[in-house]
Amino acid sequence: MNKLEDLQTKKAAIALGGGQKRIDAQHAQGKLTARERVDLLFDEGSFVEIDVFVSHRCSNFDMADKHAPGDGVVTGYGTVDGRLVFAFAQDFTVLGGSLGEYHAEKIVKVQKMALKMGAPIVGLNDSGGARIQEGVNSLSGFGKIFYNNTISSGVIPQISVIMGPCAGGAVYSPAITDFIFMVDKTSQMFITGPQVIKTVMGEDVSVEALGGAKTHNSISGVAHFMEGNDKDTLAKVRELLSYLPSNNSEKAPMHETGDNADRLIPELNEILPANPNRAYNMYKIIEKIADNGSIFDVMKHYAKNIITCFIRINGQTVGVIANQPMVAAGCLDIDSSDKAARFIRRCDAFNIPLLTLVDVPGFLPGTKQEYGGIIRHGAKMLYAYCEATVPKVTMIVRKAYGGAYIGMCNKELGADIVLAWPNAQIAVMGAEGAANIVFKNEINQAADPAEKRQEMVAEYEEKFNNPYRAAEMGYVDDVIDPAESRQRIAGAFNMLKSKKQSLPVKKHGNIPL
Repeated sequence: MNKLEDLQTKKAAIALGGGQKRIDAQHAQGKLTARERVDLLFDEGSFVEIDVFVSHRCSNFDMADKHAPGDGVVTGYGTVDGRLVFAFAQDFTVLGGSLGEYHAEKIVKVQKMALKMGAPIVGLNDSGGARIQEGVNSLSGFGKIFYNNTISSGVIPQISVIMGPCAGGAVYSPAITDFIFMVDKTSQMFITGPQVIKTVMGEDVSVEALGGAKTHNSISGVAHFMEGNDKDTLAKVRELLSYLPSNNSEKAPMHETGDNADRLIPELNEILPANPNRAYNMYKIIEKIADNGSIFDVMKHYAKNIITCFIRINGQTVGVIANQPMVAAGCLDIDSSDKAARFIRRCDAFNIPLLTLVDVPGFLPGTKQEYGGIIRHGAKMLYAYCEATVPKVTMIVRKAYGGAYIGMCNKELGADIVLAWPNAQIAVMGAEGAANIVFKNEINQAADPAEKRQEMVAEYEEKFNNPYRAAEMGYVDDVIDPAESRQRIAGAFNMLKSKKQSLPVKKHGNIPL
């Protein structure tokens, strides 16, 4: 056998990972192999693997006799829609994808390359966790990965895709990254597994209930996306990358959508219910404003009283934060504040303009919210908006009351342009509650208190509970015809393209975590 044949034989053996039997077992679980996943993520034929021949050097517990092709992880780079992207994919067919010293070193190398080149990195996680045979070396490897995640945060997009088990210390790397995808039924994340929980706490819980995709997408808020299989998940990752710049010194790529930025939307004139206390679906407004009605929803299963999504307006990526009156009347609460704050900071880090659509009656009241720290969590959202220097456009659709009006990015929180529909109600509180306080004496002393109360409510609405008072004071830049919403928003963002704003020099702020 000549040297070229020898090279080809060695690479073919490495490409088989843990062997055909283990590959078949992976497929039987509805999972693809590491290399199959990489092929789906990248443009066809573009992936270049590095550190192909690296393997473990552990001799403890009979490890010297165990062959581990690539040390259980595939690393390299390629293109997604023609743009440079780095990736690592843990190979569960090799030692259960467990992380040892050189497995970690391969990931660390590709992390550093991505940072140096200013390109996104995607981690495909499918691992049994730390390689016990390598002891503290495995833990050291996790620490290096966490450090690089943190240093790269806000510089390059980092995307984690959970495609199998991810347990113990391994979950903290995804938690630091910008986005987490999970595959329904075949991926799990947890710090301690069901057996440990049963032993220590006496609680019975299944793996899926404890750390499955539905749990982390709808209850914990750890994950941002959930798809039904590996193929759909990787297609969604590719779509997400199309909305993001390669790094924090660039802007997201423009896409020619063919949708006229000056398009009028007469349907918006009829979208609000006649009764201001009736719900409607905010997604319908977002769809009408977005290019071709296309929405890329982020965390759609979690804190549904607020919407966070990417759209395009005139081909430009825009991050949308919007109250959803269909859920809890669109009130802000602990979970929605966290969801919005993280999304705002993510957009600001990567130069993505922010559009805020407001219909909020206030912060959700109750002891559960107060004891849970709604003050601290709500402050995260205020902080995120104030700190964001990207173009910020706010449109008040209906209700904008009290502290929640401020929290949804009013002028004082840095909104560059504030628009309002004629139906907008901008006040400290609703007219009913305000009249009870402001006109208490007049109502109590009236011959017919009920009739007087309605008279005072009408007077308060006429004088204060409308957009014109705020517009007179300069807090609203214009009251607009709802049909003009898309063209006015597009025009505002076009004007704001040259916006330059810098924050005071400091090591970092102290966000109320």
